[in-house]
Amino acid sequence: MGYRDYLGPKKTSIWSDNNALLMLIILNIFVFIVLRFILAVYGYSNLRSENFYLNIFEWFSMPARVSSFITRPWTLISANFTQLDLWLLLSNMFWLWTYGFIFQDLTGNNRIIPLYLYGGVTGAIVFLVSYNVFPQMKAVADHQLYFGATTSIIAIAVGATSSSPGYRLFPMIRGGIPLWVMTVAFGIIDIFYLSDKPAYFFPHLAAALVGFFFVQSLKKGDDWGEWMNRSYLWVTSMFSPKKKTRLRRPIKQEVFYNTRGHQPFKKTSNLTQQRIDEILDKINLKGYERLTEEEKELLRRASEEEL
Repeated sequence: MGYRDYLGPKKTSIWSDNNALLMLIILNIFVFIVLRFILAVYGYSNLRSENFYLNIFEWFSMPARVSSFITRPWTLISANFTQLDLWLLLSNMFWLWTYGFIFQDLTGNNRIIPLYLYGGVTGAIVFLVSYNVFPQMKAVADHQLYFGATTSIIAIAVGATSSSPGYRLFPMIRGGIPLWVMTVAFGIIDIFYLSDKPAYFFPHLAAALVGFFFVQSLKKGDDWGEWMNRSYLWVTSMFSPKKKTRLRRPIKQEVFYNTRGHQPFKKTSNLTQQRIDEILDKINLKGYERLTEEEKELLRRASEEEL
């Protein structure tokens, strides 16, 4: 049972403000539309499509040759949002929505973008290293590009599965299908996809390992994406001077050590709206698994009572 069973109207929706999963999907679609529009302009202008790939597409995709990559280092990130094939885009967005929703539901809204970037960037680095270390691959590196969201999605898929392999899908079908079963099917599909793209095997494997260790680290209390979220808050506060953005203290200090106004060693279990809001904020930041037994019990009581 996950924390979503207790949230009621506060459950994160795909259409909620600042929904990280929705932002990722929109950004992928936006880049696709921009590139397809530019390609259409080339076509209507009777310009050779080869010029589009040379002058535009290569500035979004990451080159395999280190000397070329140095001239456009931003492609280490932009390549993970770059796609031109419509069916590949639709497939990737389906898997991103499926696994992203589950991962977001299990760990909160603030971790999906960091894991997406960690997985994609790690895969890109492995791709770059492979084409500059192995002699057979190095010989054709000048004509190879890294692009697509698949590598990042694999990191999220493995992260979601590592968080809760027994997470049930389609519960109306004999109690549901375990998440790990769908991930195995997803892995088989990816292997078939790699049959004509063997250079992506090691990047995909590296992204899978990133997803696994990201979650294992999270379970130990170490959030790899915290610095990204803090950086984002710092940047947004610079452009919103009227709205003061306060970086929250570590959750341990905010929840466990805030004893002002309470007698020493007195356990407080009052069910108030403020207390429930604090617990919901903690879930959004750290995930349901980080709650204490007392906090879980308060959520259970809140689901049965009206504050």
